[in-house]
Amino acid sequence: MTFPITRRGLMLVLSSPSGAGKTSICKRLLEQDAELTLSISATTRKRRPGEVEGQDYQFMSTAEFETKINRSEFLEYAQVFGNYYGTPSNLVEHSLKSGRDVLFDIDWQGTQQLKAKAREDLVSIFILPPSIKELEKRLFKRAQDSAEVVADRMSKSANEMSHYPEYDYVIINHDLKTSVQQIQSICLAERLRRERQIGLVDFIQQLRSQL
Repeated sequence: MTFPITRRGLMLVLSSPSGAGKTSICKRLLEQDAELTLSISATTRKRRPGEVEGQDYQFMSTAEFETKINRSEFLEYAQVFGNYYGTPSNLVEHSLKSGRDVLFDIDWQGTQQLKAKAREDLVSIFILPPSIKELEKRLFKRAQDSAEVVADRMSKSANEMSHYPEYDYVIINHDLKTSVQQIQSICLAERLRRERQIGLVDFIQQLRSQL
């Protein structure tokens, strides 16, 4: 009789100050790792042109969102500029049980909420820029924000970076390819953790019984 060893998925959290390269890293990880799926957030903001329900966000009314808050159906949530954003727990749990890893692109506040509810499933990584000069350069290079918005994002960076000790790993993003490889190495090691391997105890008992 053979006891197959499967594994429970993990929640991979990436956080960083704006402009450190987190979005590019997330995109590359999802392209290269079939075991990784992106967490789809729920939101009360209006759907923008081109956005797809269940692919970009789960769109819902404020009343529906608040009902789910009262039922503790979110792993984490926040209110930003008058709109709610949150991570539905049922979809994440389904992925974890099936052995798939879930990627979260969230800030330190969301990470704290996840840690409080599911620390054993959490692998958190904080991404730093190589320098403040490079961070500012990357923000302007995106050409998405005005100089005023860039200045505001820069002013918030110091507070965001102060939360790095709360994370399991810290990566300095000198180079996109290297950073992606480092995170893939972290994932490989975390997937092999003893407590994530389902069926390991039975397998070892089987081995010992053959001696």
